[in-house]
Amino acid sequence: MLCLDNFFTGTSDNIAALRGHPRFELMRHDVTFPMYVEVDEIYNLACPASPVHYQFDPVQTTKVSVHGAINVLGLAKRVKARILQASTSEVYGDPAEHPQRESYWGNVNPIGPRSCYDEGKRCAETLFFDYWRQYQVNIKVARIFNTYGPRMHPNDGRVVSNFIVQALRGDPITIYGDGSQTRSFCYVDDLIDGLVRLMESADGFVGPVNLGNPVEIPVGALARRVIELTGSPSTIEFRALPQDDPRQRQPDISLAQQALGWVPQVALDDGLQRTIAYFEDLLRNGVAASSQS
Repeated sequence: MLCLDNFFTGTSDNIAALRGHPRFELMRHDVTFPMYVEVDEIYNLACPASPVHYQFDPVQTTKVSVHGAINVLGLAKRVKARILQASTSEVYGDPAEHPQRESYWGNVNPIGPRSCYDEGKRCAETLFFDYWRQYQVNIKVARIFNTYGPRMHPNDGRVVSNFIVQALRGDPITIYGDGSQTRSFCYVDDLIDGLVRLMESADGFVGPVNLGNPVEIPVGALARRVIELTGSPSTIEFRALPQDDPRQRQPDISLAQQALGWVPQVALDDGLQRTIAYFEDLLRNGVAASSQS
């Protein structure tokens, strides 16, 4: 296994257990530059996924999705590798259809502060399907909904990590909007299982396929549940909703169930408890984390 990463949002500590393994190799590389390697399968997971990170350098975010897709697709074409694109539920924007099916074209602002990510991922999907139609590259496209779990960055600005870190520190939990907006949270182990199943699916089945947990929860209810599970004294503070923040997010996973036999197995409380334990250990060992998103 060859892992390419520039560690813009991650850390090499996350793969510490793999160091020295005879079948694992790490290469520090930016996907916006071509790569010349020999591989059989490619999982393209490159792109900052939280607003804090992808809005930090929106031009580079777009380059990662677009130039990065061109580079990995070119590699797949050259070496005849099967390739999976980690797309996103953000291609649906602030959806007018609920729950979201793969046939829905979305409601996306092409010029807003989230557009570097949303439109970058939409363009990447276009490139994947054009390489499939024009060059017969063996593609797979997954649309990933909110995912959480251990090894999230404590400052990544996503709702689960924000709430847990704030609760563990006893800081106020910040909710943007009135808390009625909904999300559907998939535990990372379930997502990985879905990605592997998609990669191993029959040739000709390309997707896109929604991968996410269809259990929908208001953000305010999630905050209260995190407070309960951590036993935190934290209060809740409400702030203005960011521009273009989607009001609803829930996947229709019928296609994943039928084509991949995939259904998430980890209940929200179980996943939250595992994630809380991870962040408790981080904070216990002195990892600093801002309480703001």
